[in-house]
Amino acid sequence: MQFLCYALICILYLSMESNCEKGSVLITGGTGFIGRALQFYLRQKGYVVNIVSRKPGPNTVTWDTLDKSGLPAGTQAVVNLVGQNILQPGSLWTEQYKKDVYSSRVNRTQDLVKQLLAANQSVKAFVSFSGVGIYEPSTDKVYDEHTPLVANDSDFFQTLTRDWESAAQAASKQIRTTIIRSGVVLGNGGGMINVQYWPFFFGLGGPVSPGTQPLPWIHIHDMVRIIRLAIENESVSGVVNGVAPQIVTNAQFSRAFAAALNRPCLFTVPGFVLKLVYSPERARIILEGQKVAPKRLLEEFKYEYKYPIVDAACKETVAQFWPKTPFLSSHEK
Repeated sequence: MQFLCYALICILYLSMESNCEKGSVLITGGTGFIGRALQFYLRQKGYVVNIVSRKPGPNTVTWDTLDKSGLPAGTQAVVNLVGQNILQPGSLWTEQYKKDVYSSRVNRTQDLVKQLLAANQSVKAFVSFSGVGIYEPSTDKVYDEHTPLVANDSDFFQTLTRDWESAAQAASKQIRTTIIRSGVVLGNGGGMINVQYWPFFFGLGGPVSPGTQPLPWIHIHDMVRIIRLAIENESVSGVVNGVAPQIVTNAQFSRAFAAALNRPCLFTVPGFVLKLVYSPERARIILEGQKVAPKRLLEEFKYEYKYPIVDAACKETVAQFWPKTPFLSSHEK
């Protein structure tokens, strides 16, 4: 009798779980910082999630399989997070590395779009990442999605993001396509915080010289919610700035992060150190910045940020960092 009751409960649970499924989402770059958080979040919300990776595994298709067989059956949305880490620790900024960075974003996205367009319109939404590096560095201008872009072919990162977006936009002739220009993503488990946490924890952290450069940022909780908005809301398409509404400098962020850890913010990292570690061209990503506003999210889509202020975002990130906890805390809605 107990076994029968248990079996009935299991059947009822599986039936409810099946009824709660909202659809199937495929994520490229799903093993990265944002990808792992997005998997967790979308599954919480009732989605079936598959990822694309170089290695096979549960709920995983390889790039070779994708190229040969197309998208997994039933895929309704695709999120494109693919791209080699530009600031990979220990990597030399050689011409070959630059080619790999470019190919991992632009060529991979081109290949993915071919599969999207061949999917007989089963895919309803395509969300592809880009970066705020498409805007020229400036401490004065405030860029939004309607700001005309100034092409600078001598700037590798502007060319990279421009070509990356162009590759993704090719899908828009058949599929609702959203391109998210992401700022620095704050959260436990990856990104800039993993690099900065321990120096700040031991009281050795501080801004990167000169400190006045803007630092466009967004909390991981908001980023995954914005991606979900782009998947579900049929009015969302085109370019969206994936940044928080509060514009801060590198120094302001550093003070907020140090305060969240109850540590001083005394030391400044000289620019020449970053140039030695990353090369002058790569170091510009950190030494320069852009003021970027999420105009469309606020005005068109009425998105309500969970962490609009950097102080609160830093406090939540620190609270989740140690001991290790899931990417999205239990109160995430």
